[in-house]
Amino acid sequence: MKLRTCTLGTALTLLPLATFAQDHTLLATPQTVAWGYYAGSAKPALTIHSGETVKMQSLASCGDENALAREGIPEADIPKYIAPIHEQVKDKGPGGHILTGPVAVEEAEVGDVLEVQVLKIDLDTPFACNHFRPGAGFIPNEYPYSKSKIIPLDREKMIAHFSPGIDIPLHPFFGSMGVAPGPMRINSAPPWMHGGNMDNKELVVGTTVFYPVLSKGALFEAGDGHAGQGNGEVDITAMETFLSGTFRFIVHKNQHLLWPRAETPTHYISMGFSPDLKEAATLALRNMIDFLIQEKHLNRDDAYMLTSVACDMDVTEVVDGNDGVHIMCPKNIFVETK
Repeated sequence: MKLRTCTLGTALTLLPLATFAQDHTLLATPQTVAWGYYAGSAKPALTIHSGETVKMQSLASCGDENALAREGIPEADIPKYIAPIHEQVKDKGPGGHILTGPVAVEEAEVGDVLEVQVLKIDLDTPFACNHFRPGAGFIPNEYPYSKSKIIPLDREKMIAHFSPGIDIPLHPFFGSMGVAPGPMRINSAPPWMHGGNMDNKELVVGTTVFYPVLSKGALFEAGDGHAGQGNGEVDITAMETFLSGTFRFIVHKNQHLLWPRAETPTHYISMGFSPDLKEAATLALRNMIDFLIQEKHLNRDDAYMLTSVACDMDVTEVVDGNDGVHIMCPKNIFVETK
């Protein structure tokens, strides 16, 4: 049985996790990471064809092996691939995320759409970290110092033990998943039309993200693994952790999407990113209206009204240079008529 491919508006039918074939594995090494950037000029770490799957290993935003040891993480729990990357990668910046990739999809050309299906996410360590630092976060003047916290993860029960009496359900996702923005090299921190550091907690297993292809091959990267996060990500980090994700990549020719969209088993998602939160909300709203016109064949007035009465506008994050807003449109409101 194969996964049915979809257009931007059709519902996904995802295979049970045990039934998909994994075509490639991309481990995190000094040769397969992009430290702090998305760039159309980047050399692909792997080239695949449309329809193939890749398991991608990634690093957490928790520092190097020495920092983890100082936080009390047992040596056996610290991934061995951290040290070579921190020691050998010299081409860094302008951002700080260590992203795996890029993965080039042979058939992807500028003007196409890349569909990325999130098939599986593995929690690779039994811990996550959270930290804030001076000058960052949503209220930096109230926290002009640094603090970090190790959060134990129970991967069997899928619970994080934040502190005595506080357990948090785990919903792992990649904070950063995106494509190259064009020939230029850009900071990995602000999300934009290429996706990137969207920090959208809805993009868990079972989700599909649609990206405009802005560079030959699309050049997809993933990283910034999160075991879970609250909307806003107000102190600038989530439950940062080490993840491996399995993705399927499908190219849709000549779709001409402007901003990323996503689809879960229950919702359609539009997104907007801007340094101004109101502008980000405006972009997300316009993108949802466009989706409802193009894919659900509503007129412009009805699309505006439906978004108001049935969809939820959520603040994605407010700490990444470009603020994020996403709109969740429930699928169950669309009833087939005979």
